[in-house]
Amino acid sequence: MIEAVGLTKRYGSTVAVNDLSFSVKPGRVTGFLGPNGAGKSTTMRMILGLDRPSAGKVLVDGKPYQELKYPLRHVGALVEARWVHPNRSAHAHLRWLARSNDLPRKRVDEVLGMVGLDKVAGRKAGGFSLGMSQRLGIAAALLGDPQVLLFDEPVNGLDPEGIHWIRQFMQRLAAEGRTVLVSSHLLSEMSLTAEDLVVVGRGELIAECSTEEFVNRASDSSVRVRSPQAEQLAGLLAERGLAARTADAQSLLVDGADTEQVGEIAAAGGIVLHELAAERSSLEEAFMRLTGDSVEYQTDFGQPTDTLTTAGK
Repeated sequence: MIEAVGLTKRYGSTVAVNDLSFSVKPGRVTGFLGPNGAGKSTTMRMILGLDRPSAGKVLVDGKPYQELKYPLRHVGALVEARWVHPNRSAHAHLRWLARSNDLPRKRVDEVLGMVGLDKVAGRKAGGFSLGMSQRLGIAAALLGDPQVLLFDEPVNGLDPEGIHWIRQFMQRLAAEGRTVLVSSHLLSEMSLTAEDLVVVGRGELIAECSTEEFVNRASDSSVRVRSPQAEQLAGLLAERGLAARTADAQSLLVDGADTEQVGEIAAAGGIVLHELAAERSSLEEAFMRLTGDSVEYQTDFGQPTDTLTTAGK
């Protein structure tokens, strides 16, 4: 489990993280989201003991990272995939990490096999593609078989097959009872991967909840209904005080209503329905709505320029 309490980080007069409190529970994949400059990287660095908090604390399984005797056995992290010495082979890099935490050499071969790098284990890391470097970073995170895992942009550089693999891999790790925290710009991928979310903006907490709750919080209550009698249905809805917008020749969008209301009105009026469904925002739409005031930069048209997207940055 990861627990942040009143976590604050100042750089001179700049407050990067401000009184941030949240917890990441075991057994679930938790997405760590926020616009660029929101304090995500600074927070992850404080979790890993790379930055010292100005105030507050962050604990991993009840202890600060610095107090862990063999940290790789407790926490695995992928923060920067390219930090490996370019002249060192994948196997040599992992063997060095294993020795630093008194881990058996056979574990190196095991994790290389897990991430699909066993056939290139002797190649120099400097010749790896970004996707291969990501896999090597994931192997390093898994080396100590830790219960807590942090991944910063783990799908960066991976092809669609690799993205699918890491999504299932993270979910499997969580299913084993591990704590998995993932930061990513790929909102479409996070919507498929993360069960819970911690969302920050300008260094402060915006939301800590399930992905479903986050999307529902940002969604207006509306219903899509399709009928060959759409015009007649719109009149019946208006009589009940419900406004219907025309989506196409046979479809209406009804705001401020639920499917039960619309279905009962249609049934009472003898209206044939071909479709009746609640409209739900995507994670991207929910994110844009709830973090719009927390982005670093705005365009002249009032649209954020520094938010998460559905494509990698």
